[in-house]
Amino acid sequence: MKKYILGFLLFFSAFVFAQNTISGTFAPAKDYSWLIAYRLKPGTQVYVADTAIKGGKFTLNIPENSPKGMYRLVYAVPQEEFYFDVVYNGEEDIKLHFTTENGVSFLESKENIIFNSYFNETRTIENEIITYYSSGSTNKKQYLNLIKKLKNIQSNYETKSAGLMANTFIKANKLQLPETYVDVFTFVSEKKKNYFNDLDFTNTTLQASGFLTDKILNYVFTALPLEQMTKEATEGVIQDNVDQVNLETKGVDSNYRLHLFYTIWSQAAASKFNATSDYVFSTYLNKLAQDLGKKDIVEEIELHNRLRIGAIAPEISWKEENNVKTLNTLEGSKNYVLVFWSSTCSHCLKELPALHKELKNNPDITVVAIGMEEDTSSWDIEKAKLPNFKHAIALGKWESNYAKLYAVNQTPTYFILDSNKRFIAKPEDDKQVVEYLKK
Repeated sequence: MKKYILGFLLFFSAFVFAQNTISGTFAPAKDYSWLIAYRLKPGTQVYVADTAIKGGKFTLNIPENSPKGMYRLVYAVPQEEFYFDVVYNGEEDIKLHFTTENGVSFLESKENIIFNSYFNETRTIENEIITYYSSGSTNKKQYLNLIKKLKNIQSNYETKSAGLMANTFIKANKLQLPETYVDVFTFVSEKKKNYFNDLDFTNTTLQASGFLTDKILNYVFTALPLEQMTKEATEGVIQDNVDQVNLETKGVDSNYRLHLFYTIWSQAAASKFNATSDYVFSTYLNKLAQDLGKKDIVEEIELHNRLRIGAIAPEISWKEENNVKTLNTLEGSKNYVLVFWSSTCSHCLKELPALHKELKNNPDITVVAIGMEEDTSSWDIEKAKLPNFKHAIALGKWESNYAKLYAVNQTPTYFILDSNKRFIAKPEDDKQVVEYLKK
């Protein structure tokens, strides 16, 4: 997913925009080998073409009759992080240069050069306004000069981009600026109040881009009061912002609304705003997904909530001397370690004995080892070598209930729980388990 690091005073989308051929260079050349192009559609994307990057150079041929719009160029994995967007207007060849340090710059393409220049110039002046307020300056002439520059940039680029696809985005990004000096609190308040004035959520050109998504995420997560707040209070304001997004998007296509609220949920979950992610899901996203038959989204979110840090671990049971024992009823330990392993997994047969040796004399830690097995033959042999662990079994291996309940797709997989059986860590290997427990 993209990171949103701008404060509410700085609203812009670092978009760059694609046609017949897209060519150029990547530097350093050794770091890049392939480029994939996708056409963005409202809430989704479709594959268009791909090409090798050789010696830092590439030429990507866009198929004939490809529709104009926003195109996404992916140059590494994960795709959600390593990409940039370009405008494809059906008339231009595009030449660009990309560097790891500075991102993309355009050498040829009127659409993309104008679009990129507009946002760069706007960002520069907005940064100067932030600096002005942050410095405590009272020079009103300086302030009004900055406002005038920002208005002139908007007016000039709306004229420059007339007849271009970029014009739609430039107009949608227009800020409502004050005519006279206002303090920072008023500036922020007015910006928030007028934020949606020029955004048309029904515009399919805007929908088929990352522009609206970025604008919405900036609003939801950065349109906050300037004073310091507790996390609980911050999440309360964020949830109010989510409600406002709901009002602004009433009547918009349900599939696109699903995309917007899913994106908000993803950002909240990634930021560990659990109260907000739960609010988005229960208030908006669950019903949208259910109505549209998107059960995969509901299952993904339920899985995330089930395994997230702070959640109580799902129940696990096993037999000890013909008695059924459960994770929930274990008591007396400071920490519990769950390890999903297999008696046919070579990594497991190295890591579990090492973990057993490290923890066997520690009375504050209980390990529950869950064997992901097709049968009990080798499991019976190997578990006997680990007498200080509790042993459960998941017959059916990857198709077992425990594999699905805990989203286990490799062995070994570790979870560390606190004394109340809540998730507190998800180490990668036995060494990380020991290191964490020694903190």
